[in-house]
Amino acid sequence: MKEEIQTYNDIQTSDDKAICNVLAQTIDNELTEAESKIWHAHPVWFLDGNPIVGYSKQKAGWRLMFWSGADFEEDDLNIKGKKFKDASIFFSTVEQINTKDLERWLNKSRDIQWDYKNIVKRKGQLERLK
Repeated sequence: MKEEIQTYNDIQTSDDKAICNVLAQTIDNELTEAESKIWHAHPVWFLDGNPIVGYSKQKAGWRLMFWSGADFEEDDLNIKGKKFKDASIFFSTVEQINTKDLERWLNKSRDIQWDYKNIVKRKGQLERLK
């Protein structure tokens, strides 16, 4: 795990840290080619500069967001973005994380991508990459 992401995880409460570590380790194991960093104050993984997946703490719990997840056709990714193609799931305990589901979603994130990297250049318009 990248040091800055481990540092982010380490400053969380012990229960939250457990959630963050499972998410980060699973993402790192599945998206081995991805670049990861703290982006807009949260851990995010990128493929070819395009944001793919990240997590953040919100009132409802830990939000795991896939930037192109609305097209994954996954019932559990049921928090859909209103403007873009993102979809999310929330976790409040580490036991809620189904790593087999997470691994499947991560594999889909590699194959189904919208071009967020160039969204500013395209004045807010998304184009499908894969």
